Amino acid sequence: MQYDIAAIVEGYAQGYFLMADERDRLSWYGSRDRTFIPLDERFRYPKSLQRVLNQERFTVAINRDFEAVVAGCADRETTWISPELQEIYSLLYQKGYAYSFETWQGDELAGGILGIVIGGAFIGESMFYRITEGSKVAMVKLVERLRQRQFVFFDGQMMNPNLERFGAYRVGDKEYQALLKEALQRRCNLV
Repeated sequence: MQYDIAAIVEGYAQGYFLMADERDRLSWYGSRDRTFIPLDERFRYPKSLQRVLNQERFTVAINRDFEAVVAGCADRETTWISPELQEIYSLLYQKGYAYSFETWQGDELAGGILGIVIGGAFIGESMFYRITEGSKVAMVKLVERLRQRQFVFFDGQMMNPNLERFGAYRVGDKEYQALLKEALQRRCNLV
């Protein structure tokens, strides 16, 4: 199937995101409020995770195995990442918009975060782990990277208990649109 990548990127740049329903039909969605993972002093994580970070059990990579991260994110009982959306992520990756931020334990993929980068916006699509703490370490290291690279925000899209542990907070649509406009003026890169 042919996809208009420019139109897809434009959809994200307007604040929408793609999701598949239970029948794998792909649609654009918006939200009155979004969930941000803080890139400032509000970012936090459990002390037990600090011990894991200090042990340096995991190494970090970007796009070392993009397709495996997409597959890992889609591998759950109920998923919004249909085969069609996986194909779109792959095309966005080829065009330099989609990234996988990964943790590895030796040669084994431990976990990762899938996201879309447009300007200074990191739009988190999904995360997963295969080894305990793999995705949490990826979250901490990704926030460090986004700070270093002067990203405007890390959009986690929808609140969940896992994101709350990291200090995630809600942003209304008006504030989101203003921050998105600011982010689109920047040229940030993860690598």
